[in-house]
Amino acid sequence: MAVPVSSYLLVALILFCVGMYGALTKRNTVIVLLSIELMLNAVNINLVAFAKMGLHPALTGQIFTLFTMTIAAAEVAVGLAVLIALYRNRDTVNVDEMDSMKR
Repeated sequence: MAVPVSSYLLVALILFCVGMYGALTKRNTVIVLLSIELMLNAVNINLVAFAKMGLHPALTGQIFTLFTMTIAAAEVAVGLAVLIALYRNRDTVNVDEMDSMKR
């Protein structure tokens, strides 16, 4: 039984909307980083779905997904390093209190 491409797009849409909601409304920096990861995973679902079930199926979507996952891993590493440095300087992970470059 084949799953239609609209099902994949619906799952990706829901995942992207949950990630966007979390990125725009939450105050905790860790939650914001996780929300950005959710949005990137929604894009990956779209890339794979269109690569597998598009007009001309090819490996291009899977290759772009691998690049996106690599960039997401680097983003998490840099984001957590910045978060640890900010927590050491300010003793908080609240996004609202990180408003200047100097202390």
